[in-house]
Amino acid sequence: MIQIQINADSPKDFLSQLQEAIGGEINERWNKFVLKVNNENGIGTIKYMPFDWWVNLLDCNIKVHKEIELKIKSNQEFNPIRFIFPTLGNLKHRFGIHNEEKLVEQFQSLIFTNKDGGYNHIIFPKNEKLEINVIQIIRKYFLKKRTTNVSTLNKKLYEVFVDTDHDNRFSNFGILNLEMADLVKKLLQIKGKGMLRILKTEARVYEILSLHIQQHNRLLEGVPLPTSLTKSELKTVRKFGKNILQNPAKDYTLDKLSINSGLTQAKLQDGFRFLYNRTVTEYIRHIRL
Repeated sequence: MIQIQINADSPKDFLSQLQEAIGGEINERWNKFVLKVNNENGIGTIKYMPFDWWVNLLDCNIKVHKEIELKIKSNQEFNPIRFIFPTLGNLKHRFGIHNEEKLVEQFQSLIFTNKDGGYNHIIFPKNEKLEINVIQIIRKYFLKKRTTNVSTLNKKLYEVFVDTDHDNRFSNFGILNLEMADLVKKLLQIKGKGMLRILKTEARVYEILSLHIQQHNRLLEGVPLPTSLTKSELKTVRKFGKNILQNPAKDYTLDKLSINSGLTQAKLQDGFRFLYNRTVTEYIRHIRL
């Protein structure tokens, strides 16, 4: 294992310190900074893109040849709320005061922040392709944005956002979220150059951020992942949900969908309720409206 200690005072400094530890080259174009690595430590890219009001995006697309543990110190200048979502592979997280590492699986979200002076440990497994979306928010600046109305958040997240003195640590491990996976995919597919690309990217980042918050609300309300379905079966349900969206005029029935998907009618109903908050019939009717 390679342990890398980072004590950065900005997201850009974070990228620079990471480069010093694992090598590679940083290039900048259109306000996007890209660390490209191809050496004994790993292969891939880590991209950093800042936006207004100290919201920024880290996009990791990398495979490390040795297990890497990032030991990230929180300080007054740079102690963001981090919203993490791996679309490929997995990672582990723990606070410095804890011994137990918690697994963040593919399509599962993690929201966390720490006290000033505390350490965040992020562990990347070796020889596994990783694609990880990270949104970081510096609270004391973000709260000055006129359209930021954190009072509409649930009580727990509200307390996290207004904790600009960083007196508390917080973590929330989400559940499987295929809708967020779709948004991250669309983010990576954005075309264009210059200002147009930046604006499109920023808009998509806020969409993903809002989905993180919505999911946290659902967890507080006690909405569980359906135990009757595996992750691959939920992906199948999503695939057929997309088919209905793209071809709403087709003659869909629960029987036909069950036969074509290979899933029982009960599993289809559970999957549609979880992903779309509707039964199969209600979803078909909603799409056709």
